[in-house]
Amino acid sequence: MKSSFVSSKNLIRLQSAISRSFLQHSSKPISQTPFFIPIIPTNTVNLYNQRYQNLQFQIRSNSTSIMSSSAFKPEQARLPPALPLPSPPLTKATSFAFFFFLLSFPFCCFDCMFVKFKIGICQLAVTPDKERNIQLARKAIEEAAQKGAQLVVLPEIWNSPYSNDSFPVYAEDIDAGHDASPSTAMLSEVSSRLKITVVGGSIPERCGDKLYNTCCVFGTDGKLKAKHRKIPIEAGAHDIYEFLWNYIFTFLISIFLGRLPSWNPRLLLLGKLLPLWTQELAMIYASRGADLLCYPGAFNMTTGLLHWELLQRARAVDNQLYVATCSPARDAGAGYVAWGHSTLVGPFGEVLATTEHDEDIIIAEIDYSILEQRRANLPLAKQRRGDLYQLVDIRRVSAH
Repeated sequence: MKSSFVSSKNLIRLQSAISRSFLQHSSKPISQTPFFIPIIPTNTVNLYNQRYQNLQFQIRSNSTSIMSSSAFKPEQARLPPALPLPSPPLTKATSFAFFFFLLSFPFCCFDCMFVKFKIGICQLAVTPDKERNIQLARKAIEEAAQKGAQLVVLPEIWNSPYSNDSFPVYAEDIDAGHDASPSTAMLSEVSSRLKITVVGGSIPERCGDKLYNTCCVFGTDGKLKAKHRKIPIEAGAHDIYEFLWNYIFTFLISIFLGRLPSWNPRLLLLGKLLPLWTQELAMIYASRGADLLCYPGAFNMTTGLLHWELLQRARAVDNQLYVATCSPARDAGAGYVAWGHSTLVGPFGEVLATTEHDEDIIIAEIDYSILEQRRANLPLAKQRRGDLYQLVDIRRVSAH
C-alpha cells in the first residue's frame, strides 16, 4: 500500500505546476476565469502547516542571533536620520469618544487614534479659453468639496493648452496676484470659502522675463501656503522626445514640507514627470516625514501607457506612503495629448481609486491608520542597510 504522505517540497512543486498550466492554457484574464483549487488531504495540510511554522521559528531565531536589524544600522541609511512621525491630532469630540471607548474596552487597538480624510482629484478638460478653464476648475473644486473632499488636487497646466505658443500668452504674475493672476485668485477665494486645502496643479508663471511651470497650494484660510516651481529636465539633442519645457521654461526647485490642515499633518507636493521618475527625491521627502506625495502631471500617450501607474505604485511601495496623481483629461485633437488616468495609490502599492481619460472627479479616502499598519507589518525603514549605503539630504545637512 502506497503512503499518502506528500512532502512540502512536492506540494509546492505540484501547486507551481498547476499554476503554470493554468496561466499557459487560459485564454481569458485571470479575473474572468474560474480558478481550480486542488483538494489536498487534511493530514498533508496539517503537516505542511507544522513544517512551515517550524521554519518560521528557525528564521526568526537566526535573524535575532546572527543578523539582527540593529546590525544593519538603519538610522545611518539616511543622513540626517528620518524625522519621527508626528502624533495625529485629535478633536475634542474624537478625544471624548476615544476616552469612553478605552473605558469600555481597555485592551482595544489604537487605530481609531489616526485621522481619515477625503481627497478630491479633478481631471479637467483644458480648452483654449482661459476664462472657461478657470470656471471649470472652480466648478470641479466645489463639486469635490460637496462630496466631502477636504484636500483637492488639480492637474498640471490646467488653465492653458500645453504648447510652447500658449505658455507666454497664458502666463500669470502669481506674486502680484488679483487681476495679474486670475487663476490663483480663484483658488484662494474658493479654498477660503469652502474651508478646504487646494493643491493647484500648475499654471505658467511669469516672473520678470522668465517663465516657470508653477504649482501653488492654498490653505483653508485662502492664503498661499507654498509654491513649487518644476525641476529642470536635461534632454539630449538626440532624445526621442524634445520636451517643450527644455526650451521654454527656466525651472527652479522649491521643495517644502508643510503642516497645512490639522487633519493632514504632513503633505508634500512634487512637480511633474522627473520627480515621479526619480525615486531618490521621494525617499528624501519620506525621510522628512511625508505621508502623501502629490504629483500633478501630464504624461503623454507613450510614457503614460508604460510608466504612469507603474511609477506611482513604485513610489508608494518604496516609501510606504500615499501617492496622488492628477492629469489633464485627454484631448485627441490637441498638440500635446495627455494620458489621463488620475489615480490614488495606497502605501502597499494598491490602486485605491482611478479614472479613465475623460474629464472626471475622483473622491477617495486616505486613512493614516492603514499607513501605519503597513509600516508596522513591513518595517522597511528598520531594515535599511546603513552599513552598506546612505542617502544624503543635502538641504537638511546644510541646515544643520
